[in-house]
Amino acid sequence: MELNIAVLPGDGIGPEIMKQALAVLDVVAQKCGHVFKYEKALVGACAIDAAGNPYPEATHEVCMRADAVLFAAVGDLKYDNDPTVKVRPEVGLLAMRKKLGLFANVRPVATFECLLHKSPLKDELIRGADFVVLRELTGGMYFGEKYQDNDKAFDTDIYTRPEIERILKVAFEMARTRQHHLTVVDKANVLASSRLWRQIAKEMEPLYPDVRTDYMFIDNASMRVLTEPRYFDVIVTENTFGDILTDETSCITGSMGLQPSASLGEHTPLFEPVHGSWPQAAGQNLANPLAMILSAAMLLEHFGLNEEGALIRRAVDASLDANVRTPEIQVEGGGRYGTKEVGEWIAGYIRES
Repeated sequence: MELNIAVLPGDGIGPEIMKQALAVLDVVAQKCGHVFKYEKALVGACAIDAAGNPYPEATHEVCMRADAVLFAAVGDLKYDNDPTVKVRPEVGLLAMRKKLGLFANVRPVATFECLLHKSPLKDELIRGADFVVLRELTGGMYFGEKYQDNDKAFDTDIYTRPEIERILKVAFEMARTRQHHLTVVDKANVLASSRLWRQIAKEMEPLYPDVRTDYMFIDNASMRVLTEPRYFDVIVTENTFGDILTDETSCITGSMGLQPSASLGEHTPLFEPVHGSWPQAAGQNLANPLAMILSAAMLLEHFGLNEEGALIRRAVDASLDANVRTPEIQVEGGGRYGTKEVGEWIAGYIRES
């Protein structure tokens, strides 16, 4: 297979972890007889510095002509620490999602047996947890009308029926490929937008009689994700709730550096780790590349290259079992490995397997 991949390293640790993901993809391509072609583009703070726009039109054109986008992270301290700046790196990510029509963010959450001890939660709670959070990406408060002055500010939480129906359709169909259980998370007891979500989900529920559907307020869901994670199979929720809930799930895996994701929609699909740019660690060879590498595995699986994706996953599992890990997940007394060394070990495992 030949794939044209838009490569957006972004800011902070992005270029370092992206380098390792591309090295892994290159080994897979060589081993399995594929051709992966890369076209790099700017996004985030580096794009503001170079073009005055966190998502330049040139970058959008690269993404549109690609088969898939592999993206790392955006964010820089000089923008985080200045509340008066007019353009922020994160706006580039929102613009990319909107212009590519990426309305469905897929974040799998699963445990690694050898890393259960890294979670702040008890082993007996999280062992065997395996669920997916489906977050709506292009609606809600992040994109609604906004206003701010010295005394008042508001963000408008707007959703339309078509926006809700399309993400719920993805959720119901995903549940059919898993354990046939869907949990719709909202705040329908308070928010009108959530009541519309629940109304439409109730209307669609009879179309999927093989899926067990239940409904949960976000406050309850945020508690039960940590206390009963094995209860869930597929969770679907709106943009803001999904953003918070998916960061919370890093407590289950033990590190945000282990969580990949996919964003799907109208145009080019995008694959990215769920963590941020960690600018404080940029260039220090500290960042965990596993979420970036697993995002590359999700990319391959999206195009039906399931054996290749599984090969990457086996290599990641093997690296963890061999204690080839970056500092935040290393066991006491384990060896010292950086971003580069972990990536090279995984690439070597694939090459020799």
